[in-house]
Amino acid sequence: MQPDLNGVTVAVLGGDARETILAERLAALGATVRVVGLPVNKKENIILCRNPAEGLEGVDAVILPVPGINDQGRLYTAYPDRPLILSEEMLASLSPGTPVFVGVAKPLLKKMAAGAGVTLIEIMEIDEVAILNSIPSAEGAVQIAMEKTPITIHGSKSVVLGFGRTAVTLARMLKALGAKTTVVARNTAARARAAEMGLEAVDFAALPGVLGSAEIIFNTVPFMVLDEEVLNLIPREALIIDIASVPGGTDFSAAKKLGLTAIHALGLPGKVAPKTAGNILAGVVPRLLAERLARKLN
Repeated sequence: MQPDLNGVTVAVLGGDARETILAERLAALGATVRVVGLPVNKKENIILCRNPAEGLEGVDAVILPVPGINDQGRLYTAYPDRPLILSEEMLASLSPGTPVFVGVAKPLLKKMAAGAGVTLIEIMEIDEVAILNSIPSAEGAVQIAMEKTPITIHGSKSVVLGFGRTAVTLARMLKALGAKTTVVARNTAARARAAEMGLEAVDFAALPGVLGSAEIIFNTVPFMVLDEEVLNLIPREALIIDIASVPGGTDFSAAKKLGLTAIHALGLPGKVAPKTAGNILAGVVPRLLAERLARKLN
């Protein structure tokens, strides 16, 4: 059951089709929504604002794009008619403890939130969201593999690096399509789970032997695992699809120098299934918002 948000004012700053769906759902639940940088139809309780500072006026909560801001404070938006910059001073205009929702918070945003005294909530760290979001992420990665390779997924020698929430969904999907799938994971429990699923599972110490015959490599690890030394072991006709958050786990410059095709596939849910991804957010965020505001009042 979705909460009644009458009397609540929320800022939705930047984003893409996912945030558009979320803004409209919040408005349908009774919230007054101050929108910046999104093509949302103006309604009685949807207010279109020109910039983030205006959007933040008098709000009880803030929703930032899933990717948040870059290192210059620029808000992600799929509709960039002009740069949207968020500053610590803008956040400091909010009352202490104001909830600020974002998919993934980069260091700058964490620093800004701490300095401004607001409460940062990383939606993609919540299992309920991350697990559901892993489905369009995995489908998007498989779609890229189908488009960028001259072979079928069925029968391919596919490798999944890491075995977190998205990697589990991806590995299961690859196996269902008939790929010869190997999971590379540090955690012994993760390798045991992969083996239980009928997948080959090895530690990162075995990575060189696995990559030597790989045809499609999917990385989900958000730190450097495919450096130049490791990339040298990969067949030149292999495809690397890195779906880890910025900066990814691949040395893309080295890959290019070696003649390898390496794609950093970011924001796949918003690109390949924006309606589904938006509905995932719209199904979870309003409840989290109501819970946070109730906690703040108490």
